[in-house]
Order: sequence, then structure tokens, then C-alpha cells
Amino acid sequence: MSVQANAGAYCTPRIDNAQRYDAVEVGFPSDYESLLAPYAEDKEDYTGTVYAWVPTNVVTLVCVKHGGVATGDMPPGVPYLRGDK
Repeated sequence: MSVQANAGAYCTPRIDNAQRYDAVEVGFPSDYESLLAPYAEDKEDYTGTVYAWVPTNVVTLVCVKHGGVATGDMPPGVPYLRGDK
């Protein structure tokens, strides 16, 4: 999945380079994830949609559930939990 936070993303605050984000935009997970489902824009295509204003604690739970972050960075406010892979 992709996790974004900037002035053009569905996040809070909706600005570039915030010190901390409370909600972020998630996009295109490789599989259905029940924790993200309530935030899906397209409820019929869970792997091909954007998830708007996902609370950072939900993103953290998804990362923990799936073994941590595989690659890349997280926006400020989302703990970076490195995967063992």
C-alpha cells in the first residue's frame, strides 16, 4: 500500500511538510484489508482505490498486522515499524 500526506492528499492537516499528520491517504493495497475498508472511496474495488483520511493509528495497526513497513518512508505522525523481510 502507498501512504501519502501532503497538500494534495486526503489527509489532516492538508498541507505539505506538517510536523505531524493525524490522518493520511492510503492507496492501492495489494489485498483487501478490513481495517482500511471503512475509508475506501470505491467499495467494489478495494485494491484499486484510494482510502481517504485514514487515522494514523489505523495505518499503524495495518502495518503491525502485516509485519511492518516493507520499503519507503512514513509521513510524520505514523510510526515507522520496519518489517523483518
